[in-house]
Amino acid sequence: MTTSKRLAEKKVAKFQKNITKRGSISETSTKKGSDYPVGPIVIGFFVFVVIGSSLFQIIRTATSGGMA
Repeated sequence: MTTSKRLAEKKVAKFQKNITKRGSISETSTKKGSDYPVGPIVIGFFVFVVIGSSLFQIIRTATSGGMA
C-alpha cells in the first residue's frame, strides 16, 4: 500500500501545526477557583449523616438517664 503524496503532505502539515501548539494552554481549560471538588448533594448527605448521628446520640443519652 502506498500513500499518496497529497495525503502524506496533509498529515505532515497537521503534525507541524500540532508542534507549534504544544505548551500553549487556552484560558478556558485552566481551572477556576470557584469550582468545588465535591457536589452539593455529597455535602448535604455528609451534613445529614453527621447531624443525624449526633441528634440520635443526644436522644439516646437523654432516654437512658445520662448514664451509659
